[in-house]
Amino acid sequence: MNRRIALEEKLYTASQFQLIWWRFRKHRLAVFGGIVLVIIYLMAIFADFLAPYHPNAHDAKHIYAPPQKIRFVGEDGFSLRPFVYGYEMKVDPRTFRRVYTEDRSKVYPLQFLVRGHEYKLLGLIPTDIHLFGTEEGPVFLFGTDRMGRDVLSRILHGARISTSIGLVGVFLSLLIGIIVGGISGYCGGVVDNVVQRIIEFLVSIPTLPLWMGLSAALPPNWPPVRIYFGMTIILSLVGWTGLARVVRSKFLSLREEDFVLAARLVGAGRSRIIMRHMVPSFMSHIVASVTLSIPSMILSETSLSFLGLGLRPPTISWGVLLQEAQNISTVALYPWLLLPGLFVVVTVLAFNFLGDGLRDAADPYAR
Repeated sequence: MNRRIALEEKLYTASQFQLIWWRFRKHRLAVFGGIVLVIIYLMAIFADFLAPYHPNAHDAKHIYAPPQKIRFVGEDGFSLRPFVYGYEMKVDPRTFRRVYTEDRSKVYPLQFLVRGHEYKLLGLIPTDIHLFGTEEGPVFLFGTDRMGRDVLSRILHGARISTSIGLVGVFLSLLIGIIVGGISGYCGGVVDNVVQRIIEFLVSIPTLPLWMGLSAALPPNWPPVRIYFGMTIILSLVGWTGLARVVRSKFLSLREEDFVLAARLVGAGRSRIIMRHMVPSFMSHIVASVTLSIPSMILSETSLSFLGLGLRPPTISWGVLLQEAQNISTVALYPWLLLPGLFVVVTVLAFNFLGDGLRDAADPYAR
């Protein structure tokens, strides 16, 4: 009995953040999605350290080489040190296609913390230490592409663009959505009507042609970094309307609350009432909406880059890497080129799981 009373007192005295966290922890899929996202973003941050090769390093001897299997059992029995077998390449006399088979006479033990190409860890510390590699032969755990580039290294580096463009794009959409939706819901009247008509006009435009038109407006001679920021702004200009409507509906219900009237009576301005009083009152709902919006940003960038309308080589993103898989014959013969798509699916599902958990936890008093 005393334990139950103590638990109820703890619930009544807990802050809103604590209530949300306790409820979020019960959502196992959301916790799992959050862990997966942490791993993916750590992989993106430390891509140079994790990748065995430079993402643009060519190997003409291993074009379209299949993935190698990590083994512990070889011709000499079990080995504590993992290893991979080398390749034996032959050219098919009919199709002139390279055919790779395992050459069990070539055994390449995997070594950890090996030296390779130089890079700057976190962009600051110059080093040439990589997580794993071999001293003699190649190690292509995810195979290679048409230019002999390591697919694993390119996926890790592509994660930087594909995952960060969602965060940057949603952040800009968040700012536009809160400002425009807040003004529309707080002011009402003519301002609300004008803003809603603008939103309805933007929503009525077909999404794909709009993306195509805006992305085609980017000059083709721009450097990759400028194209990246251009793509981010384009996705933000398209994606703010949904959040603006959510903010507007919340403001319409909150503007007559007692705490808003009290703020008006003490002489607080509109901007202070909106940003200091009204927005924090439903910040949990905004966080949940933003989390569910990031996957759409990632999919938008991937779709545009896959169609050749977004980021372009030498920029590396998951969408750019999937351009290699546009040919049906390529997919049939070299299915490992579809691995960037698997990372897109996993990332989007993890964000959806996390967003569902945050949305359920946003109302900590629900039973």
